[in-house]
Amino acid sequence: MSKPFAAALAIAAVSTAAYAAPESYTVDPAHTYPNFEINHLGFSTMHGKFERTSGKIVIDPATKSGSIDVKIDTASVDTGHAKRDEHLRSDTFFNVAQFPTMNFKASKLRFEGDRLVGADGELTLLGKTLPVVLAVTNFHCGPNPIVKKPECGADATTSIKRSAFGMDAYVPAVGDEVKISIEVEAFKD
Repeated sequence: MSKPFAAALAIAAVSTAAYAAPESYTVDPAHTYPNFEINHLGFSTMHGKFERTSGKIVIDPATKSGSIDVKIDTASVDTGHAKRDEHLRSDTFFNVAQFPTMNFKASKLRFEGDRLVGADGELTLLGKTLPVVLAVTNFHCGPNPIVKKPECGADATTSIKRSAFGMDAYVPAVGDEVKISIEVEAFKD
């Protein structure tokens, strides 16, 4: 075998291995918005969000697999009303003194073709871990046109029963079902 051909073959093998390797992304906290909505006394739907999120997302395009590990700072809850936010931080709801974060971890990602469409994982809230399934839409990976770095983003949704995690204050007057939406962007490591 000629040296140039062997060198080309080695480069191709390395390139193929690099493409097939899992890709790791760090959540961009400036462009990630976990938010929620809940029925308030049957009169309206209250909305809130969390200001601080961190985490890692790993995607292996070749095997259509990966993982998610995202932490949300519960003290960063923001409903636009300071007194309500303090009440939500208390031991009546998020108990941020004892449980400063909630965590979503998934090791099963679901794909349709090259598109990520779901993640089966577990949410830990108030020290209790339960299964949660995220539906994923608007999944896209590519170069960020502003900072010129590889990035992935998506919108994810799910619903949980807050009482299942032990957060049962004022149920049913304040709804038990909480709809969660997460708009996430993450830069390739």
